[in-house]
Amino acid sequence: MKISHLKIKFLKALEGEYPPEEAGSFFNLLAEAYLKKTRLEIALEPNAPVNDKKLSLFDAAVERLMNHEPIQYIIGETEFFGLKFRVNENVLIPRPETEELVQWILEDVRRNDASAKLKILDIGTGSGCIAVSLAKLLPQATVSAMDISAKALEVAKENATLNAAEVNFIEADILQQEKLEEKYDIIVSNPPYVREIEKKEMQRNVLEHEPATALYVKDLDPLIFYNKITKLATGTLNPGGCLYFEINQYLAEDTRELVEGFGFTTTLKKDIFGNHRMLKGIWK
Repeated sequence: MKISHLKIKFLKALEGEYPPEEAGSFFNLLAEAYLKKTRLEIALEPNAPVNDKKLSLFDAAVERLMNHEPIQYIIGETEFFGLKFRVNENVLIPRPETEELVQWILEDVRRNDASAKLKILDIGTGSGCIAVSLAKLLPQATVSAMDISAKALEVAKENATLNAAEVNFIEADILQQEKLEEKYDIIVSNPPYVREIEKKEMQRNVLEHEPATALYVKDLDPLIFYNKITKLATGTLNPGGCLYFEINQYLAEDTRELVEGFGFTTTLKKDIFGNHRMLKGIWK
């Protein structure tokens, strides 16, 4: 089959399930992953043949897309902060908002002392996107990353190797920790923060495929992770150290009050969509 015919077939199969632009984007991503062809090459080589093995991969991808499985899981990778990251059903797919959190940390470090040998802890690391990016871009820092999920840590370790980043991984449940064993200059976390009542706002690909334990908290105690991590940070951060959180936009002020209640000086920051999505706390 010619690649132009494959594209027509692919788009037809997803018609009515996805907008044409999104379906076209899926095809380009799959063509790059399976055929090693860019969007430009597809346009310039419409008569290029596609063998049966590759056709089978596209057919399988269509089935998974019809089940609203995220394209990143189908391909098995995504990009975060200009780096490649492996992803599967055991980890959340990194979001652009989290890139902004990493950017904030990098800007602060470079503004203060880019050569400082900082100790950084990422709590709830998942795919390792935060920890690996910081380790890669701040090679002078010592970066550790914690997660409760052994399967998530397998993915994170693979991503550290893939990106030649040195990260110390820790398997632990942060909610069960009475203290952290080391002192840190920066603690960062993108913990579960979506309340059950907010599930109706989530898309099917997230609701049905991404790991629930990494996303959701109970409505009655939505700041459970922020409370625990902030409490631990008070006995762990060096003087002047910083706590960085990705937060629930609907609970921004509540989260600020919680963190300030432990003695931190806080700053809220909006994401590219204008939502309060990040918080920084400076320890006295």
